[in-house]
Amino acid sequence: MTSTTRYKKAEQMFGDHEVWNAITERDRLEIYEDVLFFLAKKEKEQAKQLRKRNWEALKNILDNMTNVTYSTTWSEAQQYLMDNPTFAEDEELQNMDKEDALICFEEHIRTLEKEEEDEKQKALLRERRRQRKNRESFQIFLDELHDHGQLHSMSSWMELYPTVSSDIRFANMLGQPGPGPKTALHTQGSTALDLFKFYVEGLKARYHDEKKIIKDILRDKSFVVELSTTFDDFVTVISSTKRATTLDAGNIKLAFNSLLEKAEAREREQKKKK
Repeated sequence: MTSTTRYKKAEQMFGDHEVWNAITERDRLEIYEDVLFFLAKKEKEQAKQLRKRNWEALKNILDNMTNVTYSTTWSEAQQYLMDNPTFAEDEELQNMDKEDALICFEEHIRTLEKEEEDEKQKALLRERRRQRKNRESFQIFLDELHDHGQLHSMSSWMELYPTVSSDIRFANMLGQPGPGPKTALHTQGSTALDLFKFYVEGLKARYHDEKKIIKDILRDKSFVVELSTTFDDFVTVISSTKRATTLDAGNIKLAFNSLLEKAEAREREQKKKK
């Protein structure tokens, strides 16, 4: 007997029992209704437990099916399940409510999609970190070239390329994407050539301040650049003070050229006066 058994059916089932006929019709109906209520409650709980059991069983099977990926369709998954021994041998699972099975599958796919997206984000962060470290290493390489006087504000990429390209830090930069939106440091997403250009631009930007330092040194040394002054003599005077240690070699050369031009202008003026 189930919660859907009609009274007439119950009467056919139990009418021959002595206990059935031992009570009045009214009492039988009342007991019948009580039994239906109890059975309905029991069946509901059993259905709930079976639904939970089937859900967990299907979820466990899907979790262990490596051929089910975030892009697997429900149609494909059903075929995979039919080929799965655990699923094929579970009669209750095969009779699982189709809508419940679909919802369980969709939840599994959403989990796989999230895992896939999380892994993509992690891979992207790893790649960005690698690229950032490569840029930082190349920046240090440029500092080293500058410290050794090989790189200065007058340097060109073609001139330094043989030196730059032979270093592993340049090789590590190859294949990295070109510049995206500019940042405050103009380095994010930059290529080796970009970083070189930014570096030289930074040195050129120091020219005005460094020229002032050079003039102060010359004034302190009572040294005046004349037409006969050689660049080596000029460097010797400038290098005799600690203030010159931070000066860029290219800016020193540019300052010398500027002062030499002024010496030439003075010479022309003096000739005119004569």
